[in-house]
Amino acid sequence: MDTALDILKQARDWVDSHGTKGWIATMILGFIFAGPLGLVILFYAIGTGRMGKCKKNWRNYHRNFKSSGNEAFDSYRNETLKRLEDEQSAFRKFMGNLRAAKDKAEFDQFMNDREAQGFDAPETAKPRDRDFGSEPNPA
Repeated sequence: MDTALDILKQARDWVDSHGTKGWIATMILGFIFAGPLGLVILFYAIGTGRMGKCKKNWRNYHRNFKSSGNEAFDSYRNETLKRLEDEQSAFRKFMGNLRAAKDKAEFDQFMNDREAQGFDAPETAKPRDRDFGSEPNPA
């Protein structure tokens, strides 16, 4: 006869066979039927690494592709992905420059509007009539 621990191990193995989707479905069912059970399942799945691993570096994702067996296709795929990465980088740089130009234009417009309304530029510090500390101490 199976013990409760054996039953739990069998259930864990069954859910593991369905991968991350199985753990998510089990967690949702745990929340539906008993709220704290869903939290226990969530913490167990995250703590043991059963929820799968996040791809932290999407830029290197294409390098993890397995070879298709066709060297011409693999070469074409790698060149295309490299070209797309370069285009994405150039586009991000272009958008950054565009945002900077737009921000500068908005700031210039703000300053022109402010000047038109009669606000002057902040005055520079005027020299004092008497600079304390430049005279010797009379005592």
